[in-house]
Amino acid sequence: MSKLTLEIPDDMAEALRIPRAERLPRLQQELALRLYQKGLLSFGKARELAKMSKWEFHWLLGQEGIERSYDIEELEADLETLEALG
Repeated sequence: MSKLTLEIPDDMAEALRIPRAERLPRLQQELALRLYQKGLLSFGKARELAKMSKWEFHWLLGQEGIERSYDIEELEADLETLEALG
């Protein structure tokens, strides 16, 4: 598995108006939100990047006013899950 690393210069990291302990998770969430919003990441992959549960990421999208896209593949997957549970 390959890994992509983003380097942020110290002076820029210090300029962030985010407490030091919250920087990494907050930046992961912000990146996940924007990539999802622009259609560059699926919901599942964006929530993985944000390191959040499905419900936490749903909540975060609502807090940010970002509409959740729901395509036919997701509908089919949900229907399969319901059938398996039913």
